[in-house]
Amino acid sequence: MNDDGAQRQYGPLGTALVIIPTYNEAENIKPIVARVRSAVPEAHILVADDNSPDGTGKLADELAADDEYVQVLHRQGKEGLGAAYMAGFRWGIEHGFGVLVEMDADGSHQPEELPRLLTALKGADLVLGSRWMPGGRVVNWPKSRELISRGGSTYSRLLLDLPIRDVTGGFRAFRKETLEGLGLEAVASQGYCFQVDLAWRSVKAGYHVVEVPITFVERELGDSKMSRDILAEALWRVTAWGVGSRANRLLGRKQS
Repeated sequence: MNDDGAQRQYGPLGTALVIIPTYNEAENIKPIVARVRSAVPEAHILVADDNSPDGTGKLADELAADDEYVQVLHRQGKEGLGAAYMAGFRWGIEHGFGVLVEMDADGSHQPEELPRLLTALKGADLVLGSRWMPGGRVVNWPKSRELISRGGSTYSRLLLDLPIRDVTGGFRAFRKETLEGLGLEAVASQGYCFQVDLAWRSVKAGYHVVEVPITFVERELGDSKMSRDILAEALWRVTAWGVGSRANRLLGRKQS
């Protein structure tokens, strides 16, 4: 998408680690783990639990005790989606995984579509599951939610000059080398903004980013973690990044 990645030579992917952050997902954790194991039996799963009061972490431990392909990362408390994924990325890289996948616990990301992302990653540095490209769609969303998501993605794409249709989506597959090259120690954003941040960093770094269409299904069980604070953070951070980037270009400065 952002370079001639089709002409580049890519090495083998290595083993995939599907990172599933959880906070109060007791109703969803067993079904989503079972679906991932069925869809991509060779992939490993890391449940990154933020000390869920509803016992999600304990249920994940039970799954891990019965399946060597499932691991659990217990975190001290609720620190946000970005922090959970960052911890999962570090864990995966330290344990030698070649592919790190972001996936929601609530079933909104269909594990059955993961093979499509992994196939595309054979010729890319980062693959994004896209709701807003031809073939992508959302199911059971109210129009208000769709407008917010589409609007946020469009705003981010235009302000940051990103050649990506679904900038805020959270179903993604990274090569390990991509994450290692992004300077993750400088990432402090969360939620929607975390996804925008990593996509923007990938494009700025010259990585080949590919989108594949997905069907996003609204959760049936549990509560959404989306909040006004998350949306507000995304708005002000993306605005600051976009304004700063344009100012740097006008002044002839190199972007950091």
